[in-house]
Amino acid sequence: MESYSIETRELNFYFKDFKALSNVSLQVPTGSIFGFLGPNGAGKTTTIRILLDLFHAPGGSVKLFGKSYETARSAILKQVGALIENPSIYKHLTGRQNLEVIRRMVNVPVSRIDEVLRIVRLVDNADKKAKHYSLGMCQRLGLAAALLTDPELLILDEPTNGLDPSGIIEMRELIIRLNREHGKTIFLSSHILSEIEKLATDVAIIDQGEVLYQGKLDGLRQGSQLTELRVELNHVATAVQVLKTGNFTISEQNGQSLILPIQSRQEIAHVNKLLVDAGLEVYGLSTTAQNLESIFLNLTKKLDQ
Repeated sequence: MESYSIETRELNFYFKDFKALSNVSLQVPTGSIFGFLGPNGAGKTTTIRILLDLFHAPGGSVKLFGKSYETARSAILKQVGALIENPSIYKHLTGRQNLEVIRRMVNVPVSRIDEVLRIVRLVDNADKKAKHYSLGMCQRLGLAAALLTDPELLILDEPTNGLDPSGIIEMRELIIRLNREHGKTIFLSSHILSEIEKLATDVAIIDQGEVLYQGKLDGLRQGSQLTELRVELNHVATAVQVLKTGNFTISEQNGQSLILPIQSRQEIAHVNKLLVDAGLEVYGLSTTAQNLESIFLNLTKKLDQ
């Protein structure tokens, strides 16, 4: 039987009259990199705050490592490390001094500081003041702080947000190493689908507070019968309006072509007929396998309506 580091059941949460979460049930397999996907405002951070016992859901239940906060709060939190939004760093202190402040609070051996600095590859900059750190280095320092207690589970909220391309690559490689070499289960929220596609073994997609899909990343691709149709033609703007009238959605467009999700060969013929009947010149039709971004956009129905 598969074990789960995180299990939630029918979580509901309100901000006054606004329902932020609606019956959110998650199962995060132990040892996985679990991608928690959703557009901004979908409910990702609210869910994470509930997982960390910062918010209390009036409905539903939360278990980490098979335990609830009501009976084992201290034991749970010792096994969890978190990086939520931008880490809190004392800019006038060095990286090492920042970690020492936290080390004293969590009461771990001094030797652990050097261990986590090696893991996040900040040894060479450990004695530089944090005000001179790049954003990527600050993120890695925040992750080092989360690793001080050697937690079994890491909860990361948009860890690559705002990073430049090299910083994103560094963070991606670090997350993979933490999972594969250090055995960490990683719960990773993001709206950057291309990064999740490169990292995650399992995913959940949330939109407007509801989970729309949960399971293996490969299962998401296989479960979607959609492919993408690229249409090359004259007058793309006119074609977009014609296809919208025919209840098709457009995922991408430029001056010479447009792309839309389709479910069958019959839909290809229908698209072609709509365009030709509208007097447009169709130069080419080609299909490709749909990527995660297109599947996500279709699920959340946020294609170009």
